[in-house]
Amino acid sequence: MKKIIATPNAPAAIGPYAQAVDGGSVLITSGQLGLDPTTGELAQGIEAQTRRALENVKAILAQAGLTMDSVIKTTVFLQHMSDFAAMNVVYAEFFTQGSYPARSAVEVGALPKGGLVEIECICVK
Repeated sequence: MKKIIATPNAPAAIGPYAQAVDGGSVLITSGQLGLDPTTGELAQGIEAQTRRALENVKAILAQAGLTMDSVIKTTVFLQHMSDFAAMNVVYAEFFTQGSYPARSAVEVGALPKGGLVEIECICVK
């Protein structure tokens, strides 16, 4: 069983993919950039892009009836690993201390639209 999750409260996909896919017992989001869903513009700076990317994730999860507490794994893609500490401060605001998800963070050569950060999630239902 596969169900596509889509919401206007997060940026529309910029390619042939879904914002998220509900696989029955898990939900997997596509990577979310720090794009404003109403303007399509990137937020300015790593902190603002991280916050916007996680707000986008939160909106997608809400569409599926989930919360950030449903997230069991994230992957954070950074344009510059030197932004890790600043990203981490904002990231911690979105998850409950003591039940943080597992996470990987990697530096990449480039991100779509020149983004500084992209975040994807695996969630349990």
